[in-house]
Amino acid sequence: MADTLTFTLDTGDGEPKDVVIKLRPDLAPGHVARITELAQEGFYDGVVFHRVISGFMAQGGDPTGTGMGGSDKPDLKAEFNAEPHVRGTCSMARAQNPDSANSQFFICFEDARFLDKQYTVWGQVESGMEHVDALPKGEPPRAPGKIVKATVA
Repeated sequence: MADTLTFTLDTGDGEPKDVVIKLRPDLAPGHVARITELAQEGFYDGVVFHRVISGFMAQGGDPTGTGMGGSDKPDLKAEFNAEPHVRGTCSMARAQNPDSANSQFFICFEDARFLDKQYTVWGQVESGMEHVDALPKGEPPRAPGKIVKATVA
């Protein structure tokens, strides 16, 4: 499909380590639009993965690196869908309020079906999952992995 949009995260420091994510506007058009907008503005460039839990997920997208920050844009209305949270699923992080997603997202290491229909799935890793697997673990990691550059194509 020629119109497929991808969100690419270069997680390498010196050598490219691309994580290529197929965006799913069919599932979450508002969330895909936000991620695209933020990537085009350079928002994600240099942002760390501040919460990386082995066997669960890697979370990033907070410019403060604390898990408490986001963009200056308004929070998003939930777009919960039936797509399962399985290995490589990309979903939006949020606070307790379902309509509080902003810029933070997570990538599942393993199946996390207990999250289904409670978090907005917006993409799926197509390649580079080994780079996600290799991110330093911790909450926060002692020397966190980061997004060197994020692009949408």
